[in-house]
Amino acid sequence: MTFVVTSACVGCKDTECVTVCPVDCFYEGPNILVIDPDECIDCGLCEPACPVNAIYADSDVPESEIPFIEINADKVDEYENIYEAKEPMAEESPYTTEEAIELILSE
Repeated sequence: MTFVVTSACVGCKDTECVTVCPVDCFYEGPNILVIDPDECIDCGLCEPACPVNAIYADSDVPESEIPFIEINADKVDEYENIYEAKEPMAEESPYTTEEAIELILSE
């Protein structure tokens, strides 16, 4: 099992989750954070730390958010590792799930 960042993070990028991660498995893209499934130790600290409820255990990802399992795994190769908090882009994502998926895949 690993944890997955989903559409609620797109356009928000609140980094509270990053500050609690003991293995620095978060990566930052232009519009989202993702978790490296190979680095994640399944501690679960990030899930309650996310103020927008964007993080799920991969076995609990809602059906509409399932594309984010692959997005997280694929985007770690493109994004930079992040291990310190930054100012969020917004208080919440301005995108629907479908819009978020389209935006991230078009990067």
